[in-house]
Amino acid sequence: DALGIGPARLTITFGFGPGLFAVAGKDRYGLAKQRPAALVDLPRFNGDQLLPEKTGGDLFIQACANDAQVAFHAVRQLARLGGKTVQMRWGQAGFTSGKPGETPRNLMGFKDGTMNPSRDDPAAMNAFVWAGSEGPAWMSGGTYTVVRRIRITLEHWDNTELGFQEQVFGRRKYSGAPLGGKHEFEALDLDAVDGDGNPVIPDNAHARLASPQMNDGAQILRRAYSYNDSTNFYIERWPPWRQQTEYDAGLMFVAHQRDPRKGFIPINEKLAKLDIMNQFTTHVGSAIFACPPGAQPGSYIGAALFEA
Repeated sequence: DALGIGPARLTITFGFGPGLFAVAGKDRYGLAKQRPAALVDLPRFNGDQLLPEKTGGDLFIQACANDAQVAFHAVRQLARLGGKTVQMRWGQAGFTSGKPGETPRNLMGFKDGTMNPSRDDPAAMNAFVWAGSEGPAWMSGGTYTVVRRIRITLEHWDNTELGFQEQVFGRRKYSGAPLGGKHEFEALDLDAVDGDGNPVIPDNAHARLASPQMNDGAQILRRAYSYNDSTNFYIERWPPWRQQTEYDAGLMFVAHQRDPRKGFIPINEKLAKLDIMNQFTTHVGSAIFACPPGAQPGSYIGAALFEA
């Protein structure tokens, strides 16, 4: 348990997967008509190597806290209270780094989440994150969450030069500034070219391909977490085509958006095909959930859905 530790700023987010509404066309709980149109089954993207035991789920629980033991026990106790009604499908512990208020860094050493819409901008949050009146009433004010477990070949990445790494991201490693810029949050200049006429931010750089300018203005709110599950034996699909024991470590990519059909899906379709970062990353887990707004006093999460 977590006796003596305190709440550690614990927050819990709940979501409902497509399987809660129907499986193979079968309305399991009489909720099929309440399934939001935006809660689509994610397509298989180029390069996906999804593990069934790390994919899908009918119920999503994300516990965040300043103490890992508090977060762990929050999920464990909720699963225990579910008794025989629920069965654990998969889980993943993650962590962030950096000082409060600063953009955290991933295991590749780069800042992760610089291009997020500002949580202090209600207009941006309403446009890109919070579900509106276009869906069922029970989802108004909620969000759609995509989860991807992304393994990073750190041994391969760490053997590359700094200049190449910055070309992959399209940003400076230390400051987070876009190539050609000086500050982390300045706009990407996608038209800038060097003395030889080549794009300053390469055409296959992650920052370029994921930018709103390249995706019809679409934005998502990334809340990514690093993970480390010790070591495992892998056969790499990228050069040097090696077989060896390596770290099972990477990124738990969590993205919130108003509509994944206009957010994550088109953005990731472009990344999966063109992003040079794919040399170092493999998507091995995936899920999507509809996360309703928080519970009102005296009520519970999802009441508007289950009592409709």
